[in-house]
Amino acid sequence: MKHYTLGIDVGGTKTAYGLYDMKKKLIQRMEFPTDDTLGPEDFFTLIANKARAICADSKLSLKNLHGIGIGVPSFIDYDDGYIVKTSMLPLIKDFHAKDWLSKKLDGIPIVMDNDARTMGLAELIHGAGQDAYLMVFCPVSTGFSSQLFIEGEPFRGSNGWAGETGHMIATPGEGILCGCGNQGCYVSWASGGMIVKHIQNWIAAGEKTIMAEMAGGAGKISTLILNEAHDQGDPMAIKALDQMIYWLGVWFYNLYMTYNVDCFVLGGGLTKLGEKLLDPVRQRFDSFNHEDEEVEIKIAECGDDGGILGASELVHENILYTNNRWGGMNEI
Repeated sequence: MKHYTLGIDVGGTKTAYGLYDMKKKLIQRMEFPTDDTLGPEDFFTLIANKARAICADSKLSLKNLHGIGIGVPSFIDYDDGYIVKTSMLPLIKDFHAKDWLSKKLDGIPIVMDNDARTMGLAELIHGAGQDAYLMVFCPVSTGFSSQLFIEGEPFRGSNGWAGETGHMIATPGEGILCGCGNQGCYVSWASGGMIVKHIQNWIAAGEKTIMAEMAGGAGKISTLILNEAHDQGDPMAIKALDQMIYWLGVWFYNLYMTYNVDCFVLGGGLTKLGEKLLDPVRQRFDSFNHEDEEVEIKIAECGDDGGILGASELVHENILYTNNRWGGMNEI
């Protein structure tokens, strides 16, 4: 009997797998580092192998699954499951990932979407956005983006990659080249992945910091090290966090002016920096906002499982999407 769904959350640094039963209870979870050295065929073959392994570990077969939902940090065509590009995993591009995986997994139905939309689905159904008529989910981590939900439905745009607002250009031609192909996007100034590159450039230019020693080398600096160094009063760590706060505040205000949505749900790894990041970002937003409308910037409630939970929900959402679009029942 098909009583299970498998949710897979592909991130820039880790990939998580969650097996859910018919009551949407998590019964098995695995997590592995994401290998950014693999091309698309090897990358998704590894994902297929891990999917088989988690089923076998739970004494299930692929035939027990309604389907597999996958969130990827990519520009992706939702209908076709075609990945155009992935800024944080630049080798993952120009690939029919859904078809490839379905063949590798004995024809099991595969539903793929941008990872921010999958995490947003989890918050909309189970978390901080449950009562929201309009919601923008903003994952901030290795990269960041914003996904708009209207009356419970994700807005995907014409080609499936609406919401990649982290790659809007803030300073054309200035700053570090991002994986999106441009210099000066918001991600290039404020994401967890790119702020480390700024720190490494400052160190190379001769600026002093305790972060390189703490990490065991400049090449090993992470946002965790940044957070610890900030707590110790390291000037470069303070400078880096201030840069993130400034550009995230500008980004949030521009999102508000674009969407006119009063409920933003903030998730992703950078939320673990806590109020040293979040409260100043809210203050920066408020310094720009001269309207009377109160705007909430909430913290996601689904935690580290939001990505796999939302990916699992993709399977259920795809049934509704197919029914609404084409009419009739299309059981997967």
